[in-house]
Amino acid sequence: MPETSMPRRLYFKARRRWLQLLGWLLHLWVRTTVLPEELDELQLDPERPVFYVLDNYALTSLLILDRICAINGWPRPDRVFEREDVWLPRSYGANRRSSGWLFSRQQARRHSKMLARLVDAGAIHAGSDLQIVPVTVLIGRAPDNEDSLFKILFSENWNVGGRFRRLLSTLVNGRATMVQFAPPLDLPRLLEQTDSDEQSLGRLSRVLRVHFKRVRTAAIGPDRSHRRTLVERLIRTDEVQQAIAAKSRRDKISLDKAERQARSYAREIAADYSYTAVRVLDLLLTWFWNRIYRGVQVFHFSRFRDASAGHEIVYVPCHRSHIDYLLLSYLLYHRGFVPPHIAAGINLNMPVVGSILRRGGAFFLRRSFRSQPLYAAVFNQYVSLILSRGVALEYFIEGTRSRTGRLLPPRAGMLSITVRAFLRYRNRPVMFQPVYIGYERLAEGNAYIHELSGHQKKPESLSDLRNVVNILRKNYGEVAVSFGKPVMLNDLLDKHHPAWSEETLDVDSKPKWLPGLVDDLADQILVNINGCAHVNPINLLASALLASRKHALDEDDLLQMIDLLRTIILQTRSNPLITVTEKSAQEIVDYGLELKIIERQPHQLGTIIRTDPTSAVLLTYFRNNIAHLLALPSWIASCFLNSQTVREARIHSLSTLVYPFLKRELFLGWSETDVPDAVASCIECLNEQGLLKRSGERLQRNPGGSDQTYYLRLLAHSLIQTFERYFITVSVLVKNGSGLMSRGQLEQLCILCAQRISILHEFEAPEFYDRTLFRQFIDSLTASGILGRDENGCLTFDNRLEQFARDARLILGKEVRHTIIQTAPEVLELESDSAA
Repeated sequence: MPETSMPRRLYFKARRRWLQLLGWLLHLWVRTTVLPEELDELQLDPERPVFYVLDNYALTSLLILDRICAINGWPRPDRVFEREDVWLPRSYGANRRSSGWLFSRQQARRHSKMLARLVDAGAIHAGSDLQIVPVTVLIGRAPDNEDSLFKILFSENWNVGGRFRRLLSTLVNGRATMVQFAPPLDLPRLLEQTDSDEQSLGRLSRVLRVHFKRVRTAAIGPDRSHRRTLVERLIRTDEVQQAIAAKSRRDKISLDKAERQARSYAREIAADYSYTAVRVLDLLLTWFWNRIYRGVQVFHFSRFRDASAGHEIVYVPCHRSHIDYLLLSYLLYHRGFVPPHIAAGINLNMPVVGSILRRGGAFFLRRSFRSQPLYAAVFNQYVSLILSRGVALEYFIEGTRSRTGRLLPPRAGMLSITVRAFLRYRNRPVMFQPVYIGYERLAEGNAYIHELSGHQKKPESLSDLRNVVNILRKNYGEVAVSFGKPVMLNDLLDKHHPAWSEETLDVDSKPKWLPGLVDDLADQILVNINGCAHVNPINLLASALLASRKHALDEDDLLQMIDLLRTIILQTRSNPLITVTEKSAQEIVDYGLELKIIERQPHQLGTIIRTDPTSAVLLTYFRNNIAHLLALPSWIASCFLNSQTVREARIHSLSTLVYPFLKRELFLGWSETDVPDAVASCIECLNEQGLLKRSGERLQRNPGGSDQTYYLRLLAHSLIQTFERYFITVSVLVKNGSGLMSRGQLEQLCILCAQRISILHEFEAPEFYDRTLFRQFIDSLTASGILGRDENGCLTFDNRLEQFARDARLILGKEVRHTIIQTAPEVLELESDSAA
């Protein structure tokens, strides 16, 4: 140790006493969470010299670090560092330092001064026994403990505040402090290829900068501030500059004007993420969820957490309600994940609301921008930039909220943009995370019925906020959020184009294999969403009650039916991630009565459970949530509606014919090669439950009038409307003839026919004549080659369609078939009605 004067020794002694006093006062208040939880993982040797490196110097950080080291018997950071010929006044350095009491000014420096002195003194080399330990101190990073607006305002973020703000942050959030130690740097490996002290210092500084950024990103998310800087960077990219030049030439305007237009688009699109806003929203949403929900169940989150390491994450949930994106972000935040950037429709960019959503991570897109190449270039590049910066994304590939409770056909635009962005930047591998969200009551239920009945969708406006008061007056039961099997983009790329990693994708390139990959990706996501569904009590109640003609059942029959549905789902599910409520049948009925979804009607011969017509229409939504889980069992049961015995081979052959249509509509999890085994499993399940029994090569149901036959009929009716829609489509085609009508005419005729049948013979169920469902079936007929088009664009078909109609006799009764055939309109009838 170099000789020091008496005043200098007195200064160090006095300073140490002063720091001890401050440390004692500080730790009367501060409570720390130290990571890793098992400090032995650090393998820190207290007998060897230790030098600590802080991310950003603050006196509170130093005092907190010193206290932890004292407790664990480690060398203290505020002590003199002595080693052979090296002497430093302290045993720590800081990667960054700031100055200023109220407003922080980052000091211009590339290295820690103490670290540089160690290198200059020769204390750091490949053979050194020195232990350099990176330490991160974050004050206010504990979402579960943030319960006031004041705490939120002074919580940890990427902005470096002044000393006064740090003091306030410590006073307000000191009990939510996280300290993370990293294992000592591997000096031999880091310095083995360095030739000078300057190179050694540069490499160590880079490694520390990267480490501290990763730790901070994992704790509070990537730095998504400085929206204006991001917009300017976006405008300067080659892709956007090319689009600006093209806009200038095409519209004959100046480059400056075209660039202003691009900048306007960028500001319209870009999120303005604010950590303070996220924490304020956390407080509001906590109060909101506790007010309207009884709880939120989360399934398979640990599987997702394990799989997510090292990946860029794209959350792709189903879309049932506006609550979806608020709920998912909230859950992720409370489980240590940073809320993602969410693609939102421009219709939500309303005054006040749009600004709040933007600060919560929403970025906005127009419904269609194919005819706006400049907007498309700006939007695509924005997604590419935020994805390349490690920002998680979230979007709904259905494009809009489902009004029927079923998954909607995918709109692959955002998927295509994401895949192209990855192929251009190729940072970390991309993982698409399907998420199933299931509700027991819907805030938008009445609006959905209104829209399905043919009324125009009401645009979102600030006046809709008045509905929040009505929402707060009701109880909406529980919500289930289930994380499905992720879809890894690299695996799909290897499948569709094995040489993808050796090629580069230009902005304008359109590889032939890309559309097929995107379609496959979309299909896998939707299948995996359905593959992690949670069956809640209302799903089971709806499936059982709506299968009856009057939406009423004897209470004992209802209890039996609920248990039967539960057993069938568990035994025939295509994916083990599918879960079912643990409530007993009686508890489910009592729960439905409590939520006022059903009502109990006493009767001398036995209590009846029923639902009123309005609730029955709403319940179709929750029945449809799990239609995919009962599709195959219901299909097999429906084969016995009009026949007591059926050859098992015929069921298998008809299942092979019908399955592609069911798979396309319900996004079922079995491949077509797995169908025989799946059908056999369903038959075995129905046999075990006593609903069917084998007789040689034939299957037969019990005689009419038995309980088992009644339950089999109820099971079949849960899917009967789907087969009626199929028969309506086939009947309209056959009645009009091949080559005599367009696709648009077919859709319109099918909707009119279904509406009339719904009014005359069924209860009023708007989803029965939903255009999307007819469109999906027509797409399936086209994809299977049953439907084609002639040179005039009219639909053509052959005798296979007539055979399809004849096979319907097994499923649909004579009266139903006759009604549909008689009701099915012709094109001429439609045209004459329009003329009149």
